[in-house]
Amino acid sequence: MFMERSALLSCRNGYWGMINLPNWMFASAFDDVRAWLLEEQTIDSFLHLGRGVFGSDFGSVAFMVCNKKWRSPHKGKYRRLFEKHVNVRSPEKIGELFLDKEFGTFSAEQGKFSKVDGSPIAYWISEKLFDVLSDSKRMRETARPRSGLTTGDNERFLRQWWEIGEFNSSIDDISYPDGTYDKWVPINGGSTFRKWYGSIGQVIHWENNGRDLRGNPAATMANPEFQFKPGITWSKITVNNVSVRRTDAGFIFTAVGLKAFPDLDNINFFCGFLNTKVVNYLARVFSSNMTILSGDLAKYPTIPRITAVDQIVDGTCNIAKEDWDAYESSWDFTTLPLLHPDHRTETLEATYTALRRHWQGMTDDMQRLEEENNRIFIDAYGLQDELTPEVPLAEITLTCNPAYRYVGNASEADRETRLRADTVAEFLSYAVGCMFGRYSLDAPGLILANQGETLADYLARIPDPSFMPDKDNVIPVLDGDWFPDDITERFRTFLRVTFGDDTLRENLAFIEEALGKDIRKYFTKDFYNDHVKRYKKRPIYWMVSSPRGSFNALIYMHRYRSDTVSVILNDYLREFISKLEGERVRLDKLSDDPSASQAQRTKALKDAALVVKQIDELTDWERDVVFPLAQQKIEIDLDDGVKANYPKFGSALKKIPGVSE
Repeated sequence: MFMERSALLSCRNGYWGMINLPNWMFASAFDDVRAWLLEEQTIDSFLHLGRGVFGSDFGSVAFMVCNKKWRSPHKGKYRRLFEKHVNVRSPEKIGELFLDKEFGTFSAEQGKFSKVDGSPIAYWISEKLFDVLSDSKRMRETARPRSGLTTGDNERFLRQWWEIGEFNSSIDDISYPDGTYDKWVPINGGSTFRKWYGSIGQVIHWENNGRDLRGNPAATMANPEFQFKPGITWSKITVNNVSVRRTDAGFIFTAVGLKAFPDLDNINFFCGFLNTKVVNYLARVFSSNMTILSGDLAKYPTIPRITAVDQIVDGTCNIAKEDWDAYESSWDFTTLPLLHPDHRTETLEATYTALRRHWQGMTDDMQRLEEENNRIFIDAYGLQDELTPEVPLAEITLTCNPAYRYVGNASEADRETRLRADTVAEFLSYAVGCMFGRYSLDAPGLILANQGETLADYLARIPDPSFMPDKDNVIPVLDGDWFPDDITERFRTFLRVTFGDDTLRENLAFIEEALGKDIRKYFTKDFYNDHVKRYKKRPIYWMVSSPRGSFNALIYMHRYRSDTVSVILNDYLREFISKLEGERVRLDKLSDDPSASQAQRTKALKDAALVVKQIDELTDWERDVVFPLAQQKIEIDLDDGVKANYPKFGSALKKIPGVSE
């Protein structure tokens, strides 16, 4: 509006200028604005500043325009004062680049912009690319990019797949052979930067063919004829390059997890094309700052299918899927890589070394395939003078690749240390899953993953387990061996079962060195925070915790029953208070024992005072919180999700910001 008004207020052949956001230069919503500008006005000088002039902004451009029609051979002067738009620089740094007359200097005839679909102000591209953009077919004709539905109420209609019961979802079979749908079906939603495969985990309420969602007036159902079809998905919002992922049939796609639908024979080809440097180059031509819309992708020029790409993409997708499925957050997770026969050796440390070697091989293979894919498309588009096929290690989007997983300025040694620590923490997390019966050492995948399942259900599937799950779905997490099913003791048993008695001490030392602390301290101080983070603030194990943390116990939400709080109260909390009373008596006697040393008596007095405080804390908590909850016999419904169920237990559960309220 201000651009058009400025032109109207200028005399003919006069000049007008402004500082503006850069999105009008590329976004589909401003096609008409650009068409008017290029037809009726003449760009004289243009300063593309990038981010940082106004702090952590969305970028800015400053330009001067002459109020007259453009005529050849006039060329506007353009400066591009950044290398990557995502980088936020200080105004002083931007000023330095401006004073460097050789940095980012271009000239262009604006008449060429109009020859490109949507007339983007792409002043930096070569004559060769102008020709490609002018003459090629568009993705709208060959790949059909589309935007999907919006729910209008994500808290009601969306869940992480692990929140709900396995029987209520289609995550284990998304073919829908009879044309009917499960209560919850998977979706392609917005996600982090990841190529080829993965970033899937949400499900949407689709009972009765989405009747409730269709009845929501705030929802939109764009392009319903494309739902559940196979294709290529990407995230609308990005702060990096374009990253697309191949998806099978059976997924709902959304307005933030958009999707393209080539013919089946061309899915691999377009997946390969859209994950290249060529497309990252094109994205700067057709897409505004940090969004990739379906209308933007529709303008990308395409070339005839290159069959060699199919094999490359099969390879990259297979590697990416193996990497994605190696973690509990994948619904196709079967067993922990550290326990896989291909990597497992006599000790945990040697096993980790073998697994790390395998991960490096996966990363190297992915890098080689991506660079070959780049080379094919760079040659096909004739961009050898502008692009190179090399892919930095940090852009190989595998979780097992520490250069990608740990962004920032950490050294290689620091990244390796973090990878080892996280891998050991994943081992402990899997062990807890086996303690609850979610997983088993004797069978792949999920075992107990439906509401109210019990040890009897587990034994029906695993009649002779090598590691027995917890009987009552309550695992104490305390600072000492107060109960036989204490989490630390149960983990030691798990370690004996998985790697044997002979190497137990060596394996414990490796774990504690990797974690930087002893196992008990990790379980009492760090495990739950890691679990909440791993499960994206939708934890499946809930920590029952007293106000000062004197008492902690884990329960598994899928095995929760209305009497679970009573079990905690009668079999653990009251028993623990009784044991503390006995400890207080012992310490009082020791503090008065004339045969004890002065140091022993002093320490006993100090410890007794601490135990008294714990008893007072737990007695009040029992009376005010746990006992009333036990009487209520609270019911939960997994379909309601963690955010609805977790707050029902109030201050009995460890607080999670954004969930407990």
